[in-house]
Amino acid sequence: MRKSLGWLLILVIAAYSFLVITQAASATENSWIDRPPMPDAKSGLEVAVVNGKIYTIRPDGTNLEYDPATLTWATKQPVPTPRSSFGIAVYQNKIYVIGGSVGFDQSTGSHILSSLNEVYDPLTDTWESKKPMPMNRSQLNANVVDGKIYLIGGRTGGQFTTVDITEVYDPQTDSWTTKAHIPHPVVQYASTVVNGKIFIMGGQNEFADSVNLDLVQIYNPTTDTWSFGTPMPNVVWQAAAAATTGVWAPKRIYLFGGLPAQSLFGTNITQVYNPEADSWTLGASMPTSRFNFAVGVVNDTVYAFGGTPFFNLQGTAIAATELYIPFGYQGPLPPYWSPPPSTSPSPTTNPTSLPSITPMQTSSPSDQPTEPPESQPQPLSTTLVATAFISIAVVIVLGLLVYFKKHQGNERL
Repeated sequence: MRKSLGWLLILVIAAYSFLVITQAASATENSWIDRPPMPDAKSGLEVAVVNGKIYTIRPDGTNLEYDPATLTWATKQPVPTPRSSFGIAVYQNKIYVIGGSVGFDQSTGSHILSSLNEVYDPLTDTWESKKPMPMNRSQLNANVVDGKIYLIGGRTGGQFTTVDITEVYDPQTDSWTTKAHIPHPVVQYASTVVNGKIFIMGGQNEFADSVNLDLVQIYNPTTDTWSFGTPMPNVVWQAAAAATTGVWAPKRIYLFGGLPAQSLFGTNITQVYNPEADSWTLGASMPTSRFNFAVGVVNDTVYAFGGTPFFNLQGTAIAATELYIPFGYQGPLPPYWSPPPSTSPSPTTNPTSLPSITPMQTSSPSDQPTEPPESQPQPLSTTLVATAFISIAVVIVLGLLVYFKKHQGNERL
């Protein structure tokens, strides 16, 4: 009986070892991993990360917390004023939801915009109101640099109301100021922060000849000045951007998905910008083509939530949640998760049914975006699997020694 229990213990440890090694082998840099989907399909959502947990704020006001460590979802207090196309930012572990569209005026045929500034504290699961933004705006982003929240561009009303304004909120003094205007006013752009600078990527400028922009506009809050980076290889809007910090992965900006110019179908392309070299390369394509979605960064890994694969009046949304392991990632492995078997294929989430785009042609092959040598994808599995295998082997050997020692002691008795 005891011998059977010993072998059962060995089998359990071996099975666990197989799962760990399988997960380690799959978690290579520049790769995607499925995560538990959102409880419901949503597009137009925004996300914020606080203490390793991701909060998804949706246009209907719902607030769901995702814990990447336990792979679980939890419902939190909804935003007091439901809205869409708002800015979201985190300062001192509190989430600021600013501006956005709170409704639609049928008589004027335009959205009703807001300047509200509502703040969520995940610790107490409560909301409070702060001083509103000076100008009602939507279709903009919020970015934090040195304790201040920057809201750039956006619309103040319907068509042809895009503005170039930069408004800055100071949470410590609950006050607003105005800074240098963005050179090209944009809406529905992607943005993120690296080295204390705000990178505005793509978007639409309805006053320009080419409405969909390939521009990278860079704002330096220290000098209150704007500059430009190398344009993106593929023009997209309603894409999502995320930056790695240099802790677990090299500092890069990842521009995911989006809606290509003059297309009704989202793309699954991953464009990677190196801010130090001012150069672009391509990463592994997203498993699900989408736009109008959101991303959040935890430990230099990127989580993509929701969105829609194609443009229509109903705004067909998806619940897909996918995890991206960036170039050069040397951090902890994500927890193991196995997606449930699919009963039938979903046409809206099958990337092969939606077109992906290729880099734009330039004047010569030398002008094509190239991948920096340090960014060449190299699997993490060699080191990680070896470490995992050795650790597991030690556990098994120790377990066997303890078991047989006890077994021999019992035989002497």
